[in-house]
Amino acid sequence: MAVRRVARTLTAVAAAVLIGTGAAACSGGDGGKDSGSAAMTFKAPAAADVLAKLPAKLADDGTTVIVGKPDAPHTVKVYLDPQCMYCAKFELGGGEALAKAIEGGKVKAEYTVASFLDQGETGGSTRAANAMRAALEQGKFAEFAAAVYANQPTEGSKGAFGEEDLLKIADKVPGLRGAAFDKAVKELTYKDWVTKSNKAFVDSGLQGTPAVLLGDKQLQTKEGLFTADGFAKALKDAGFN
Repeated sequence: MAVRRVARTLTAVAAAVLIGTGAAACSGGDGGKDSGSAAMTFKAPAAADVLAKLPAKLADDGTTVIVGKPDAPHTVKVYLDPQCMYCAKFELGGGEALAKAIEGGKVKAEYTVASFLDQGETGGSTRAANAMRAALEQGKFAEFAAAVYANQPTEGSKGAFGEEDLLKIADKVPGLRGAAFDKAVKELTYKDWVTKSNKAFVDSGLQGTPAVLLGDKQLQTKEGLFTADGFAKALKDAGFN
């Protein structure tokens, strides 16, 4: 089955997926097929100082991004789409606690960046995911990815994550902007990686984002996903401390 067809199906599924006892999922959108840039005011991500210190590398599978010490005893798997509003809620809540846990050295995160909200086209999710991959090359994945979610436009808005928006966000990440990064953003250098990463999400069998797995157990509660205290408690309950 073509990735595009699966992506469209997943968009419909994601609109109805339940997390815990209440609906909390991404809805479909055109993903910003118009690459125009909208006015924006930069918002710094939570725990930016912690995120700036976190190492990241591409895993051997060529799609997963490992954040933290590769030999950390516990693994949190995170599946996100850059345009998903609930993914932004996770990054601004549970993601803050995750960053601090990674800093402590006992936890690493394995990120799979999806782009199904683009519905198979080159839209905001594709452009943002490509920029995240470019940031990885500069050693700035965690900090830049969090900044992307902190400055997420309205889901499905036309022109979402335009080229100029992504460069403005990158301006606020010390040491990220440069000829290589800017070229990668403008030319979609890592578009093939974006496609493969989205396929990895599709192949996982997960039916929406955000999806967060503590080991092999998916975290389901809103409090655990969307609040720092709730996620910290979930880590503790899972023995990840």
